Amino acid sequence: MQISSNFDSGNIRVIKADSANDIQLEIKLDNQSEYYQWFHFKLHNNERCEHSLTITNAGQSAYVEGWKDYQAVASYDRITWFRVPTTFDGQNLTITVTPEFDSMYFAYFVPYSYERHQDLIHQAQLDADCQLEVLGQTYDGRDISLLRVGEPEEGKMNIWLTARQHPGETMAEWFMEGFIDRLLDEDDGTARALFSKAVFYMVPNMNPDGGYRGHLRTNALGVNLNREWQTPSMEKSPEVYLVTEKMKQIGVDMHLDIHGDEALPVNFVAGCEGIPSYSEHHKMLEEKFKNVLLAITPEFQDSRGYDKDEPGKANLTVGSNWVGEQFKCLAYTVEMPFKDNDLLPDPLVGWNDNRSSILGRDTLTAIYHVVDDLR
Repeated sequence: MQISSNFDSGNIRVIKADSANDIQLEIKLDNQSEYYQWFHFKLHNNERCEHSLTITNAGQSAYVEGWKDYQAVASYDRITWFRVPTTFDGQNLTITVTPEFDSMYFAYFVPYSYERHQDLIHQAQLDADCQLEVLGQTYDGRDISLLRVGEPEEGKMNIWLTARQHPGETMAEWFMEGFIDRLLDEDDGTARALFSKAVFYMVPNMNPDGGYRGHLRTNALGVNLNREWQTPSMEKSPEVYLVTEKMKQIGVDMHLDIHGDEALPVNFVAGCEGIPSYSEHHKMLEEKFKNVLLAITPEFQDSRGYDKDEPGKANLTVGSNWVGEQFKCLAYTVEMPFKDNDLLPDPLVGWNDNRSSILGRDTLTAIYHVVDDLR
């Protein structure tokens, strides 16, 4: 038997693996941080017997409520991922499975590799309407890459999408893949109509170091990027610093920051009701955007989500709050589940890569319906 996580986004430590029915593991902490929850590892064993894999430190992870009703994902070919029986007793997360082939991968959610990220941005740049720009480098020397789609002209809206500030929230980049694919589809009427009204600026992976290192929530230095937006620095959070400087240079008329939530089994958005400049116009834009999503996809809902901030009490270190206040614009955090979507449950795959990608495609329609009201 062999258990390994020595690959892109791998994370696990083997405590004991003497027999298939008693494999004990633990998740490694994000570097220089107390956060942990993301796992991704490979089990190789020729025995076709039941395996019991127990993550013994799950009870002290960053979001313990995330394990309730959670089912891990697994794959034989690293392309098709499916849910496997998983239980949580308050301390131990146990995966029980009988492998059908010699080698099997397990993960917290469907991984989105750094190589796939490179494929995404470099295939996008082949489109005549797309430009790829490198804003700078991370602590580990990886590029912070920006895709611009559309030609800047006076009167056009500047629409920004950022994703995967928290690297373990891989559904965010699956969302971006679907969004970019539809935006660059020359036969898509919604995309074509938007080109005359807006320019899109997209950072599909805000935290490539954390993703490659197998982190849940932080960059290479153990910094939570989504608490850095008010005072980012090249020393601690170059990823946010480089993006905010570009935003100040270009301007922002709308911003979507794409995330995943460990606990809530639904898709939802979080607005910036608590920012000092929040207005009736801002409220109207938020409501219109949500109502369009509610109308076009049953995967979205607005009855469950985060508690709204009291007026003037928003945390301006958070990306969408800072952008909403800095640019007085529509700024939303989009959240997707690590579990299943309770509204449309799928026991085989749960919420997954394909469903995240489709939600990204659907979101373009919501943007189309608010673009004329942004200013």
